[in-house]
Amino acid sequence: MKVARIELHYLPSIEYFCALNSIDQIELECHENFSKQSFRNRCYINTSQGQQMLIVPVTEKHGKVSVQEIKIDHKQKWQNNHWRSIETAYRKAPFFEFYSDQLKTIFYKNHKLLFDLNIELLSFCLRSMQANKKLARSNSYQKESDSSVLDLRNYINPKETFLNRSFYQPIPYQQVFGNTFVPNLCFLDLLFCEGPSAPSIIQSSKKDLNK
Repeated sequence: MKVARIELHYLPSIEYFCALNSIDQIELECHENFSKQSFRNRCYINTSQGQQMLIVPVTEKHGKVSVQEIKIDHKQKWQNNHWRSIETAYRKAPFFEFYSDQLKTIFYKNHKLLFDLNIELLSFCLRSMQANKKLARSNSYQKESDSSVLDLRNYINPKETFLNRSFYQPIPYQQVFGNTFVPNLCFLDLLFCEGPSAPSIIQSSKKDLNK
């Protein structure tokens, strides 16, 4: 069984799923400290104006805080803003109506914790791909993972382009807007545009991690 340890992202990117494509068990890092300006609470969608970043607001805290304790700031109307942006961007996509009700239900559950929202969204993405992968949680924080576990923590981050990493090689597919393909958006872009073909595109886009 191939096991990888990785942090949770908000609506993960195509690159994220390419990195986990050949993995049997995903061990979610739940004992790390929350990292600001990361994919833990942000993603990118494609709109008529180009890429748009969506950020889940979190409550202000000082010092080091466990990612499992990070609370979503519901004083800000982020759910309405995110859903309106997603609906505007993808309502004309071929498979939007097929998946949108499930996704909207998750958005409006009013999760108190960012971790709980992210794990439910990850589960939704895996179900949509019919990916038979086991999800587990880390038991404690380990600076270095056991040799039997592929440590992918903090590799995929917005501070560096995916071109500098060895997980993802873009395979163009038909997107809603424009003639220029926009790579490595959040998985929703691929799902709404390609539906059941999404897993095969993930497979084709995956680089060999051994190279």
